[in-house]
Amino acid sequence: MSRHDIVRRLEASGLVAIVRADTPQGLVEICSALADGGITATEITLTTPGALPAIEIAAKQLQGRCLIGAGSVLDGPTASTAISAGAEYIVSPVTRRDVIDTAHRYGKAVVPGALTPTEILDAWEAGADLVKVFPANHFGPRYFKDVLAPMPQLRLTPTGGVNLDTATEWLAAGAACLGVGSALIKKDLIAKGDWKGITSLAKQFVGTVDAYRAANG
Repeated sequence: MSRHDIVRRLEASGLVAIVRADTPQGLVEICSALADGGITATEITLTTPGALPAIEIAAKQLQGRCLIGAGSVLDGPTASTAISAGAEYIVSPVTRRDVIDTAHRYGKAVVPGALTPTEILDAWEAGADLVKVFPANHFGPRYFKDVLAPMPQLRLTPTGGVNLDTATEWLAAGAACLGVGSALIKKDLIAKGDWKGITSLAKQFVGTVDAYRAANG
């Protein structure tokens, strides 16, 4: 799969589940439960213990069903390691040129983080496939409208502040896809090993995005 194919699949999915957990237990099961609920892109953050082995196993087990990415990547060597483990895309809370260059060198998509209009444009011009606006919860969907008005060429995705109540607002504001963390991968469900509960929540998010897109073209 080419880098551009990966980006198209991320945007087509509309949702990227962000898995950030306190322990390595259940990481692969979480990814599988999300895929059962229709989530076709999941990011495992490298701040999670056991993230790299989980990426490797999930990428193999869910091949064809779900794109597995690595999040919280801060430098090029870490990006390379995550890609070697099986990550199809790299996500960072910041913009680092070596992360972008490393991902592209191996034909993978990269989603660096930025916040201000200048930072967002710098990330885009540095080669971002999508720009992760982070932390988006402090500004809300209206911020996307304001940024995209003079720069409609940008492809933005929010992280922070995305839940079932706000998902359609972000899409209406111009988000290419949505990063969803704790509103989808709830810690109490993980603690209980309630994979069916995570699948059920995933279906709700997918249904919300699909309904919005069907109604708005």
